[in-house]
Amino acid sequence: MTLRMDDVVFHDLRSGDAGELIQRHGGLYARDEGFDSTFEALVAEILADFMRNRETELERAWIAEADGRRLGSIFCVKFSDQGVAKLRLFLVEPDTRGLGLGQELLSTCLIFAAKTGDHAIRLRTHESHRAACVLYTRNGFQCTKSEYVRSCGVNLVEHSLELELQ
Repeated sequence: MTLRMDDVVFHDLRSGDAGELIQRHGGLYARDEGFDSTFEALVAEILADFMRNRETELERAWIAEADGRRLGSIFCVKFSDQGVAKLRLFLVEPDTRGLGLGQELLSTCLIFAAKTGDHAIRLRTHESHRAACVLYTRNGFQCTKSEYVRSCGVNLVEHSLELELQ
């Protein structure tokens, strides 16, 4: 069966999603980027904080699913600056990339952030995530900072990006 975007549904975080998100992020980043287990711990911490402290009117998760299989995720959470959202845990399963799922998840997140009154959205990513960086640039994100870091057991170029919302 060939997957089409019409087959994909988005839902909020449900029981069982967090564990799989931790596993998929950890496994894929270890395989593709050489990240160590500290990345999996970071994902677990982000999810635990979201589940414990979520401001339901201002923060949201979208899990993309088709035929009971999770295909991707994106989270919109509050940043410490008032009126600024933060994009977190954006992932599209490798075998579903190129179908437009990443753009659909990103657009959904940006629309939500704007509707909650945020004037900007920020994120951090790594230079090695080339497809994601192209997607962010195509959607108007601007790089505000780039720096060499050692994180999750590897040397990386980390980018901070921001988009002014309309």
